[in-house]
Amino acid sequence: MALDPTEKHCLVTDSSNDVARTAASPDHHTQHTMDGDQRCIEDRCEEHTPGNEDRSTCPLSNQLSAPKNRLCEKMVDQGKEDHAPATANVTSGIQVLTPAAATTAVLGVGANTEEPEPRILVRWDDNDPRNPFNWSVTYKSWIMFQLGMLALAGSLGSSIISPASEVLAQELGTDLETNVLNVSLYVVGFAVGPLLWAPLSEVFGRRVSMIPAMTALALLSIGTATSHSAAAIFITRFFGGVFGSAPISNVVAALGDIWTREVRGTAVSLYAICVVGGPTLGPTIGAALVVNHNLGWRWTEYILAIWVFAVTFLAFFCLPEIYGPVLLKRKAVDLRKDTGNDRYFHPQEDVKIDIQSIITKQLTRPLLMLVTEPIVTCIALYASFVYAILYLTLEAFPIVFQQLRHYRLVVSTLPFLGLFIGVNCALVINLGNQPRYIRKCREAKGQPVPEARLPPMAIGAVLFVVGLFLFGWTAPAHYSWVLPSLGAVFIGAGFNSIFQQCLNFLVDVYGQYAASATAANTFLRSLLSCGLPLAVRPMFFAMGVGPAMSVMGAVAAAALPVPFVFMKYGHALRRRSKFAPMPKET
Repeated sequence: MALDPTEKHCLVTDSSNDVARTAASPDHHTQHTMDGDQRCIEDRCEEHTPGNEDRSTCPLSNQLSAPKNRLCEKMVDQGKEDHAPATANVTSGIQVLTPAAATTAVLGVGANTEEPEPRILVRWDDNDPRNPFNWSVTYKSWIMFQLGMLALAGSLGSSIISPASEVLAQELGTDLETNVLNVSLYVVGFAVGPLLWAPLSEVFGRRVSMIPAMTALALLSIGTATSHSAAAIFITRFFGGVFGSAPISNVVAALGDIWTREVRGTAVSLYAICVVGGPTLGPTIGAALVVNHNLGWRWTEYILAIWVFAVTFLAFFCLPEIYGPVLLKRKAVDLRKDTGNDRYFHPQEDVKIDIQSIITKQLTRPLLMLVTEPIVTCIALYASFVYAILYLTLEAFPIVFQQLRHYRLVVSTLPFLGLFIGVNCALVINLGNQPRYIRKCREAKGQPVPEARLPPMAIGAVLFVVGLFLFGWTAPAHYSWVLPSLGAVFIGAGFNSIFQQCLNFLVDVYGQYAASATAANTFLRSLLSCGLPLAVRPMFFAMGVGPAMSVMGAVAAAALPVPFVFMKYGHALRRRSKFAPMPKET
């Protein structure tokens, strides 16, 4: 009797006796023959010491071209005796074939064909010391510190040169509007870089995607410091942003490599301070260097280069690889070497990288997710707006405190510390949500609950609107400097509450594709952070800082429903996603 074509028949290998079984419906307790139906042969593969199951262990099955694990052959029944299937024993609806018989039955080859031995898929053992999740809290905290310092170095480069606009205009013969490009082009690099660094980190690991890039940033910073033309400065600043974006686009996903979802929210909260610390601390540091006659504006870039070299040197010797698939690949190599058994393997070894695959599979994925994933699109738009407002303050603060109040350069940058204080205040909001998030995950039987990340975003959205209106309405000089500085605190607190939860939400939703999702987010927010200051600066002078900031506040108020919409409809949107893994409903 021929096999029912509606059933699935797959060749599977039993590792204990190396026999092949063809699984059929339990109702068919009889010997079957292969007919002209489509048959599917599953690559014979054993699991090596199944331990902690994690979706990050094998993320490449849908990413890159690799040898297929499944071979489908359409067998044509020619009615010839030499192609008849070999006999087999049938027990409880399972047809047991010898390897040679299975090959004859399915592929129609001679019974003497030698069957290859089954491969052994390498997975994490229980309490495997190579698994980053099993490392000590102290060691993982040390890794997180290094990642944070790399991110701080990359983001610091965006704003440290901003106080030198007037000096550069005089030295290079350019106008102030043109010198806005010193910051904007660096931020454009932030938009371009993640499209490369994030996918590469998912193929080669986190170290390879960050350490060489940061070395290039240090060299480009020296190039900026030694430049004598606006064109040279603009070019080196742009490529500095491209390479400086490597840690910013990868660190969030890297934190997911070492921390469980219950702890990751706290880790991302601390990391976000480093990312935001760059644009908020950079102006004050840069101003102190610019006004020093023994140093000048060039030392803003020299100091940046020194800092980048220092943290990169530290990471080169102390930062281990933490990306699970790369570590499993190394484990497979070591097992083959130690045991002499070539059957050990991991799918990461089958990845073949070429320019075409990088372009078609890797560089396009963040853009594809940005266009086709409503979650990524909406979260990226909201995060991009608040991030652009942060860089907008680089233009607004000098007008409010230097031009209107006639403060000296260094003093006029001190209100940026108000932003930084607000960023730190957001820690209280974000960490206060952690117990609730952990409880929700436990109620979901250990599955991530991204929507439980969003209450701090809702609080931050309100604080952000209040900060924008308070800063705008108290910008005129007849108000005390305390009031706009207080507005800056609200802006910083609101921004960081929104920013952190956007990152946490994307990582929870997209798991193994978190680097690509955050890269899409970084791409869009960097474009807005570049374009908005260029567009709004003329509006500041035409309308005044107060009305212009009020317009921004109105836009922020219109976006207030965003976190509430995702809290209500996020689960439904995730079910429609092609990239977001969803647990099976029982």
